[in-house]
Amino acid sequence: MSGRREEILDAAVAIADEHGLDAVSMRALADRVGVTPMALYRHVKDKSALLDGMVERLLAAIASSGRAGERTWEERLTALAHAAREVAQRHPWAANLLTSRPAVTGDGARAVDIIYTALIEAGVPEPQVPRLERLISTFVIGFAASEAAGRFTPGDSDPRSRRGHLPDSELPGHSALGPWLDLPLDLTAEFEADLADIVRLVEAVARREG
Repeated sequence: MSGRREEILDAAVAIADEHGLDAVSMRALADRVGVTPMALYRHVKDKSALLDGMVERLLAAIASSGRAGERTWEERLTALAHAAREVAQRHPWAANLLTSRPAVTGDGARAVDIIYTALIEAGVPEPQVPRLERLISTFVIGFAASEAAGRFTPGDSDPRSRRGHLPDSELPGHSALGPWLDLPLDLTAEFEADLADIVRLVEAVARREG
């Protein structure tokens, strides 16, 4: 990626951070980097390509944490998941963009490839690898999106403690879990527990299908 293209994509990310993803346009971006909109088309051909480039920038940051080296496949998957959550925390709009556009650029494909190779190394049969990659990616990005959007709000405002106004007899699950639904959430601990469950799932698929 050229330095000028990186500058343009970083400027687009900055606009989204400041004003939301809907504020990102070719005109706003041109104003930010001090060029005419036509000058941008040498680096990003249209709005769709711009959004793909923003996905690329986000996934490049995520992928850098999950590359191989001396780490095990579990450590690489976990590092990748933590990096994705951190990106979503820094850029609350990012998770929705990542779930709405495929990883078609080089850095985007590399991030997915890290998951593929980790699953292969874990012993998951190749026909099952794409399915598990989708499951893992959906969990990680979905968790990050829910957290960034405020769906996981701890304490008395936790939406899980306010679902509906039906009698307890019509919400037996909520009634049984009442003492737990209002507890403050340690989302980091919950995320770690979920990742541990994902690792166990991968190991179970490898044993079952191997």
